[in-house]
Amino acid sequence: NLGPYGDAIIDELIPHIEENFRIIAEPWARVTAGRSTGGWEAAAIMIQHPEFFAGSWPWAPDPVDFRKLMQVNIYDNKNAFFHEPGWIRTGRPAQREIDGLVNYCVQDEYRYEQTVGDKDRSSGQWAIWQAVYSSTAEDGYPTPLWDPVTGEIDHEVAEYWRENADLSAILDENWNKLGPKLRGKLHFAVGTMDNYYLNEAVYLIQEVLESKTNPPADATFQYGFRGRHSWIGHSPVDPDRQITYAEFISVIADYITRNAPAGS
Repeated sequence: NLGPYGDAIIDELIPHIEENFRIIAEPWARVTAGRSTGGWEAAAIMIQHPEFFAGSWPWAPDPVDFRKLMQVNIYDNKNAFFHEPGWIRTGRPAQREIDGLVNYCVQDEYRYEQTVGDKDRSSGQWAIWQAVYSSTAEDGYPTPLWDPVTGEIDHEVAEYWRENADLSAILDENWNKLGPKLRGKLHFAVGTMDNYYLNEAVYLIQEVLESKTNPPADATFQYGFRGRHSWIGHSPVDPDRQITYAEFISVIADYITRNAPAGS
């Protein structure tokens, strides 16, 4: 489906950088951050390697709870393309403006991707998720979560996704082991009108993390009112505007200084 990029980052890329640049090669001095798909990756690599980093800042992350894969609940919904509340059938939305206007639906986007490259070879968003989250099918391509023509969800595949890639479910089911290593390390930010509905999954992972008491998660969540996709948090000096990268560097410097071992 795709190469071992997560292991490559931990075992190859970061050691290479730390050997060749003026960097403190200690877990307390490492943080990870990213936007959108990079946001999911920032959260995932933190959860997969909880003792390697001091903290993670997922910004507008790709769905971190698959009860809201954008607007698809892969466990309870029967069809990814259509919402059927009673007698009516409507297309399930995929992208909106911040005023709520829907630009296209899941079926539109998925059919476009399948036109570019079938068997999830398009490099589009849905194809990327299939490649990362699915097992490999007998034909050598990612096992599809749903029928590419009808949109009917394969719930056996959905369970595989839950066990291997649903970050919220993984945290919920493994908190006794992960909690002590992740306490205070996860810091989410997303706009409340994210164009791809990504805020919905963040609400769900917040509920999961806030339910934990042994230990408490001490995760933080920032929501930008009517913020669009890739909103990354409030400025520490002016909460009415979005934080800049320069300000984020100062936030990280303070964070690392506060959490550094005595005498370092």
